[in-house]
Amino acid sequence: MPKATWITQDGSTVTIEGAEDEVAALLERLGGRRAVAAEPSGPAKPRSGRQKSNPMTLISELMDEGFFREPKELGAVRLALKERGHFYPVTTLSPLMLRLVRRKELRRIKEKNRWTYVG
Repeated sequence: MPKATWITQDGSTVTIEGAEDEVAALLERLGGRRAVAAEPSGPAKPRSGRQKSNPMTLISELMDEGFFREPKELGAVRLALKERGHFYPVTTLSPLMLRLVRRKELRRIKEKNRWTYVG
């Protein structure tokens, strides 16, 4: 379906979508010379197969790679993500780790008054 964007004299932007003849007629009535773009809108572009990474999927990747074979402190998890280019504060990671413990995907052990996580 064709779509056109029209900018009014006061700077407002109006987007028009409809049949080709309807869009053309409306642009002509509004003053078509101010049309910015007139293009048919096709189906949405398919997303690439790559998912957007979030901290939970990144931690799951660490688990799959065997990162938690040995007990790891929260700071070590943060550092491992940082080395991969993902910067998260421990305040973001802590509830995610606890969620994994509650799902029984990880265990939590207290060593020297600090929690460690192991798979």
